[in-house]
Formats: sequence, C-alpha cells, structure tokens
Amino acid sequence: MKVPVFDPKELKVVSEMPPSALFPAIKIFDYPVTSKEAYRAMLQRKPIWQVTLLDSMLFTPALYPDNIARGQVFEGHPFNPVTEGGGPDMFGIEWEYVEQVGGSMVRPGEPFIEDANELAEKIVWPDIEKWPWEEAAARNNETFLASNAYMNAWFVTGWYERLISLMDFEGAVMAVFDEDQQDAVKAFFDKLTDLYIKMLEKFFHYMPKIDGVCFHDDWGSQKETFFSPAVAEEMIVPYMKRLTDYVHSTGRQCELHSCGQLLKQVPNIIAAGWDYWNPQLMNDTHKIYELYGDKLMVGVAPEPFDLENTTEEEQRKRAREYADKFCDPKKPSVLNQYSCSLLTPAFREELYIRSRENYSKG
Repeated sequence: MKVPVFDPKELKVVSEMPPSALFPAIKIFDYPVTSKEAYRAMLQRKPIWQVTLLDSMLFTPALYPDNIARGQVFEGHPFNPVTEGGGPDMFGIEWEYVEQVGGSMVRPGEPFIEDANELAEKIVWPDIEKWPWEEAAARNNETFLASNAYMNAWFVTGWYERLISLMDFEGAVMAVFDEDQQDAVKAFFDKLTDLYIKMLEKFFHYMPKIDGVCFHDDWGSQKETFFSPAVAEEMIVPYMKRLTDYVHSTGRQCELHSCGQLLKQVPNIIAAGWDYWNPQLMNDTHKIYELYGDKLMVGVAPEPFDLENTTEEEQRKRAREYADKFCDPKKPSVLNQYSCSLLTPAFREELYIRSRENYSKG
C-alpha cells in the first residue's frame, strides 16, 4: 500500500471513544484508511500513522476454555468475568478469577505435577474437534470480527506460562534448568506447539477475518528475566519459531506479550519470529528501539509528563519530538500501550499529524 500524503482534512472528528482506565476520551479522525489497514501496514513496516492500542482489538472467544478460565473473553457475546470467569482450562487445570486484579490464577501449592517427566503420562490433551467452531463463527464473523480495528486472536497462556500452570512457578523454573527434566519439557512444548497450530488452523478457517495472533508468555520480573538467554534459546525459541512460521505462511502477523525486564531476551524474541513486542515500562524502550528497532517492531514510550500541569503547547512540542525520533519510515515503531494515558487530545492530535507527515516521506 502506498502511504497517502497527510491532508489536514483528516483531522475532522467523525466519532469519539469514551474515556477508560487506560486512556482519556479519544477523538476518531477521518482516517485515510481503516485502523485495521494502518495496523497491518505498521506490522509490514509500511506505517501510515503511529498506531496505538486503540487501533487493534483482542479476540478471545468463549469457545477456547482457557479464555473463560482466565476471565478474558472478548467476543460478540456478553461475558461477566466476576460471575463467569475461572474454572478449568483446556487441560482441566482449575483457575480462580480474582476481581481485584482483573484476572485469574491457579491456586498455588497444589501443582498438577511436580516433575516434568510425569507430563507424558498424566496430561490429557484436549479434543478441539469437539469445540463449537461453527457456533463461534456464527456469533462473531458478522459482529465482533466485522470491526474496522485490527483483530488479534489472543492466546493467554503460552509455553512457559503453560508449564507454570501445571507445575507452579518454582517447579516450572526448575524444570527448564534441570537436565533430568529438560527433554520432557521439550517434548511437551513440541506437542503443545502442534496443538496451538491446529487451533489456529481452525480459527483461520472458521473466522478468516482474524488479522493476526498475540501470544502471552511472561519471561521476567520487575528487575530481571526468569532464566538466561541461553535457556530461552534452547527451551522455548524453537517452538515459538515453528508457530510464527506457520502464522506468517498464512499472511498474518505475530505479536508477543511478555512482561518483565527483558532487554537480555530481545534477541530471542527476534529469533522466535515475533513481529512486534510491547515492553513494560521497567524496560528502557528507547534503548531497545535503538538496538533492535530495525528487526523488531517496538512499543516505544514517550517521556512522561504531568497531565494536569503541562500546557497544550508543551504537549504538542513533546509529541513532535517523539514523532521525529521514533516515527522514522525506515525504522518505524508503535506507541507503547502502557503510555496510553498520555494520549491527551493535544498530544494525540499532534502525534497523528507529525507521524503522518514523517511516515509519508518513506
């Protein structure tokens, strides 16, 4: 797609999104293309404007038991996580929804197994052929998935997090280090990857309006990664790469959601084939962009400012400075999702203008 030149008429407001916990009220401009097209173009490194979390939507249908268990159902049917969330995931592991944190957790201290060598014998693999695929398609294809936003099929439990759900955190972290358990972990991750690919084949067949996938697999804490880059390279990356290769073969893109201080792991994220990673703000997003932004789409955070005491003129100046540094058509980025609170009307409008101008130069 050829990037259209910015026209000030685009600033005509055609609708408005109400404020939320993540961002203030957002004016929707008269974009030259849909948010779906702009988000897809960004992931293909042909950006049109500096897209944000607002330009995409997560698709997590109730068809997939993990979504109910984790209290994260977003589809064309109402869902109340407080009253409906929790329960068994697709492996029968029980999750409990915790309203205060807006998510679910496995009850600690009662691991399904204590040694990864028990996996082959004890785990019962789900029969996805019995899932109500046609019902999910009828519920979503002409409703939720008909949106102009980019649709991400979100898998809330990736490889390492799946191991945690089965073994608790201590058991999982020991298993990826322990030579006596590593082969069993690899065999499990290999079969898990087969399952995820079969699930995606079903998703794409029954709901072809899905634009891409996003996998959730946390690798770190506030200060450090859970395991060394060498361990991730051996134990996780090959299985992720097999899945991202499949997704790319369908013409779709892959996002990784991985929390924690992961600067050391960025080469592994790239090697695993992910197109985009949005770092949490304990990471130096500017440094990550400078080091790796030519190989990985990075969610870059603007410098924070006081929303109440920063003048509109200063906000616009900050937006231009951010765009001039990080909205380079030869090395594009995304506005970090954890910075959505900074999208005041002035900052967002100026960011839109400047990023449109900069990206159209490519």
